[in-house]
Amino acid sequence: MAIPREKFKTYNNVFDNFTNRLLFKLEAAGYFERIVSTIAIGKEANVFCAIKKDGTYVAVKIYRLEVCDFNKMYYYLSSDPRYLNIKRRKREIIFTWAQREYKNLLKFRAIGIRVPTPIYITNNVLLLEFIGDNGFASRQVRNDLTNMHEFFNKLVDYLKLLNNNNLVHGDLSEFNILNNNGDPVVIDCSQSTSLKDSFYNELWERDIKNISRFFSKNGIDVDIEKLKQLIEYKN
Repeated sequence: MAIPREKFKTYNNVFDNFTNRLLFKLEAAGYFERIVSTIAIGKEANVFCAIKKDGTYVAVKIYRLEVCDFNKMYYYLSSDPRYLNIKRRKREIIFTWAQREYKNLLKFRAIGIRVPTPIYITNNVLLLEFIGDNGFASRQVRNDLTNMHEFFNKLVDYLKLLNNNNLVHGDLSEFNILNNNGDPVVIDCSQSTSLKDSFYNELWERDIKNISRFFSKNGIDVDIEKLKQLIEYKN
């Protein structure tokens, strides 16, 4: 497949050569036609909206190869029983971190938690269901929420599902929850892990603290101990 010169120039100014080649391969395979906008810029990954041939959209999450904190990734991966043998090599760590998110999203879906459906993973590029309408991504919860109590109760149900299945998100806050027409959609699941992980309890305590803080500031009578009771926290 020949790559249009203008498209090559655009991508070359944004992505490294390795990622460029992956994006071109994904285009050639028909996963999307072109990237049309930026959804989010993060410390470890950037997320873009891409349009498909049929006019629908897909989210393209690209983990940074140069500036992400791969030492932090290694720190958390090394305690996960799934990755005990991982080597301290930068690209291997980043690719494994992306693969971990893909697998975690499948787990979350399987137990009934609304997350973007993972579509395909290759090295540092993850394709996801686009959450939003007409090319505009759903807003994060902190930006536009008219029924805070109902949203909170739905999120508590998700936390119960995680707790009952011995899973933890590990980085849950208002920044990693989308508001999709009043329903919470959990994102950024690369740090999620299981009860077998030595960081499990620490990550749960952090998630509970973050959620309690946010909703207590937004009209919900909740604190850490009350939230633990609501989700029947057993650790």
